[in-house]
Parts: sequence; structure tokens; C-alpha cells
Amino acid sequence: MFFEREKVDSFECFSLTISAMRSAFLYEAVCEGQEVSITVSNPYVSEDEEGYSIAKFKQETGSFIDLLNECNLMDWDDFQGKHPYGVKDGVMFSMSAVVNGGRRIRASGSENFPKGYRELEKALYQMMRDSQNPDINH
Repeated sequence: MFFEREKVDSFECFSLTISAMRSAFLYEAVCEGQEVSITVSNPYVSEDEEGYSIAKFKQETGSFIDLLNECNLMDWDDFQGKHPYGVKDGVMFSMSAVVNGGRRIRASGSENFPKGYRELEKALYQMMRDSQNPDINH
């Protein structure tokens, strides 16, 4: 018997913090009907300091949900990627999302990521870059 993979049908909010030794990004997305409002900030700087806000942009809700499904977000629930033995440094992440009418998904890890994580990180970064340089064809 085959089971269909659970999918994101709707979402209310999404938050992804990525941090390394000297840098960090906080991606926050809030569904506002047909659009998603995405804010990228530096969580190492307080909100009232220069350098906190990195970018603000909009994305079509359907394409954002498609991205979450392409990255298998529903499979990330309760993922806790422990730091691999012998790795001295690395990247840490923490993600939370509220999807499908109230279901909360949480995941975190240190140099250990769920399947689809790298694709999601790259896509969010590319969205941010595109918002800052809208005239560049990729």
C-alpha cells in the first residue's frame, strides 16, 4: 500500500533562523491572502539598530507553498539534527511554521539538516537577492 506524502495546503507563518560563527539570517514569512510578506533580518542586531533589517519583499502565496512542498517541509516536523562528532564549527538552523489551519511544525539542527533544507535555504536567499536586484535576469 502506498501512502501519499502529507503536503502544505496553507500556511499562516514561517520562520527560519540560520546562524554561523559570525553571521546570521532570520527569514520571517507571513501569509497575507494572495501574497506572502517576507522579512529578512539580522538577529544579532537589535530591531532599533542599523543593520537589523536586510530585506522586505512579497511573494505569491501559491508559489511559496509550492516551495515548502518541494522541500518536503511536512517531513521536517520534530527534526533535531545533532551536531556531528568531530565537526568543530558549522551552521545551525531553527525553523517553525504554522500550516494547514494551525498545525505547528518545528525543526532544528547543527550541521545536520533535514532532506530539502539546502534547497529551501538557497531559494529563500535567491528570493532576497532578486528583491534587491529586480532588473537582473537569472
